[in-house]
Amino acid sequence: MSKMLITIPDTAFRLRHRVIYGDTDAGGVVYNGNYLRYFEMGRTEMMRSHDMPYSAIEQMGLILPVTETYLRYKAPARYDDLITIITALVEVKKVSCRFDYKIVLEQEDKQEQLLVKGFTIHACVNRQGRLTPLPGPVRLAMEQVCVQPG
Repeated sequence: MSKMLITIPDTAFRLRHRVIYGDTDAGGVVYNGNYLRYFEMGRTEMMRSHDMPYSAIEQMGLILPVTETYLRYKAPARYDDLITIITALVEVKKVSCRFDYKIVLEQEDKQEQLLVKGFTIHACVNRQGRLTPLPGPVRLAMEQVCVQPG
């Protein structure tokens, strides 16, 4: 898979979110760093929807820190916009995984305007910070959710 290729199928997980005032900057638009928080919201709720909440992974003594991100800003979101965070798990490896995202704004004509697209890559580490293989059941569950690029 090309590193910059963002793979979002029609069946990807969708989470709607209303932009709060605290997410905007002095220019009245969403501060750029907040899009990573939106990615986290999408990723967390997608995992929960597949019976894989992060809390269960943490109970195994593991964490999935972000090791790499990519964001491409196309248009700004503003206070009170209702945005949709679209998330897909697109790659599962022995010690890492990758999620792709799109954040869109629904227009009055029901068309979606692309605001941001990107990805996050996560390593699997133990509580001591050592790289650790994803446990078999977790990896299997993630592979079943994973969208293989076409």
